[in-house]
Amino acid sequence: MTDSSRLLRAYDDQLRTDAETPGAVSVTRLGPLRLVTFLGGRGFVTYRDLGGADEAGVRDLVDGAVAHFRADGGITRVEWKTRGHDHAPGLHGALLTHGFVPDEPESIMIGEAAALAVDVPLPDGVTLRRVTAEADVRAMCAMQDEVFGAPPSDETANAVLRRQALDDGMELWVAEAAGRVVSAGRLEPVAGTDFAGIWGGSTRPEWRGRGIYRALTAARARSALARGATLVHSDSTEYSRPVLERYGFAMVSTTTPYTWTR
Repeated sequence: MTDSSRLLRAYDDQLRTDAETPGAVSVTRLGPLRLVTFLGGRGFVTYRDLGGADEAGVRDLVDGAVAHFRADGGITRVEWKTRGHDHAPGLHGALLTHGFVPDEPESIMIGEAAALAVDVPLPDGVTLRRVTAEADVRAMCAMQDEVFGAPPSDETANAVLRRQALDDGMELWVAEAAGRVVSAGRLEPVAGTDFAGIWGGSTRPEWRGRGIYRALTAARARSALARGATLVHSDSTEYSRPVLERYGFAMVSTTTPYTWTR
């Protein structure tokens, strides 16, 4: 088994379970599917695999999942998380039929936490810290919304603050310059596994290419190691993937989220 195959097996076995959905309000099983409800009217569909379903079977699963979320008037948005290595005949077409819209594919990156936990020099005037105070969390989320092109809203910050109140190990990290957040990301240790996830990585365009995201990632990796995690995983954009590749991370597959909005 190649190293990439080993890492992908660990990803499938350890992460594609309820460990993938911390903070869920409820999880309903529909065959191989996990139909997850989060606070804030968010639905989420994930699974270890589709149980060998053929095209008709996949269509039935999509029909059932959509019916489940449509029946809950509080759900306003649903994400179906696909993986490029899954056997899922007809899934793309079935999702489009129900109004799901695919986002850009991202790379599933996995590597050793120790490979990331290195010293990275920061530009003059830039500092890193972990944040917990509400004002800091809101400043972090506002920057991320701006970078990701989302309209100004309290929705992201409110969701993160609710998640933080669960005290499930999530950590929020920022880089600041002159009191302004210029880069940010989360660390999410996955209980009962070898993994911690690094998520939400974002840097203001004018601050990219200066090593700030690398330093922020290294800080999160050191914290992951302190918590006992030996592997780090991330769904990476075209901007963050090269950083992880330089540390020897492997792209083991791709993931494409499909989103339905009521």
